[in-house]
Amino acid sequence: MSRTVLRAAAGLLLPAVLLLGWQEAATSGAYTRSQLPPAEAVLDAARTLFDRGELQHHIAISVQRVAIGFAAGASLGLLLGSLVGLSRAARAVFAPTVQAIRAVPSLAWVPLLLLWLGIGETPKITLVAIGAFFPVYTTVSSGLDHVDPRLRELGRAYGRRGPALLVQVLIPAAAPAVLSGLRLGLAQGWLFLVAAENIASSMGLGFLLIDSENTGRTDILLLAIVLLAVLGKASDVLLGVAERQVVRRWS
Repeated sequence: MSRTVLRAAAGLLLPAVLLLGWQEAATSGAYTRSQLPPAEAVLDAARTLFDRGELQHHIAISVQRVAIGFAAGASLGLLLGSLVGLSRAARAVFAPTVQAIRAVPSLAWVPLLLLWLGIGETPKITLVAIGAFFPVYTTVSSGLDHVDPRLRELGRAYGRRGPALLVQVLIPAAAPAVLSGLRLGLAQGWLFLVAAENIASSMGLGFLLIDSENTGRTDILLLAIVLLAVLGKASDVLLGVAERQVVRRWS
């Protein structure tokens, strides 16, 4: 317990230093209030938006988009990554094209998704799913490809074939890589969210970020950045807890 408290305290040290540096810079006169508002101005903006019921709505919409997009993208990444990791023929067919598509920047997808899927929720969730897909696909395919061949032979000797071999032998053996890929995919989903909420949005933290930039509300802009960082870290912590439980069970 003491080690856990010490780690938590160490993790809070740098945010505290950054907060003090932010406050010092904002009150030093080097920046105007419109360029860098102090922390209390950001808190006041958060309180105002919360009292109007807007802040929690923006947060809920963004969390929903990330959750659905991550679930879809990670599931597809697990499926295709498993196929490519298990089959050399599938790797030869899929890997070059997927790696090429992976290099496409997130903003490059926006006009295509608008053209193909319209301006509703579907293109936003699809873009988040695209962001989540590639880290999961890459780590799963690489992790399975590097599983000890003797484990494969042992699984086959016990009658495991196809999905049974994958689920009961290979995935547990590659669990650290798979779970790391899921955490990377979740982080990438949050990164893609801001681009997704550029697609004709009227709600969400990405919309709040862009709208505050257009209206000159730097306090709300910083609030949106802080909330994206906090939510991204919170979701990573939850997935990290699940990762430790799974690794402990399969180790």
